Amino acid sequence: MKPRHAAPSREVIAPVSTAFIVASLLIALLVNLLPWPQSIVTFVPDFVSLTVLYWCIHQPRRFGFTTAWLLGLLMDVANGTLFGQHALAYAVLAYAGIVLHRRVLRFTMRDQVLHVIPLLLMTDLIVLAVRMAVGAELPGIGYFAGSFIGGLLWPAACFLLTLPQRLRPRSEYV
Repeated sequence: MKPRHAAPSREVIAPVSTAFIVASLLIALLVNLLPWPQSIVTFVPDFVSLTVLYWCIHQPRRFGFTTAWLLGLLMDVANGTLFGQHALAYAVLAYAGIVLHRRVLRFTMRDQVLHVIPLLLMTDLIVLAVRMAVGAELPGIGYFAGSFIGGLLWPAACFLLTLPQRLRPRSEYV
């Protein structure tokens, strides 16, 4: 089966500013730390991992392991969880995103979602493995629902995080 590649875009995209990358990561961190109702907390994706993956795929030269690792440490401190579990997961996610960035960008959005979901599942599996290594109980299959929902949010994340970079078309007569 021949892979379906995304059609080349004629849209002009401006370079992303470092301030926008930092702002998007801070917003993702704050959304992760919102007090979600207990009834939906298993369905809430990890917005930081989704944002880390986006920047690793779309800006691999400007976003890397160190930033992902530091964000993971910040998540661990903010959640009061085992120190380093998110740092390890985000660093591995950053590695996978950087390695696969050219492949993912060549596919249509639907096929990108099919690449993103396993990467987010991998992140959840790493966090779960670290938790279980220190004696936590297996949380059940619902633990992975956030990864699937995060993957389904990939098109929206791409749209929102690319929006400030889109340039208005110039008139030919200006």
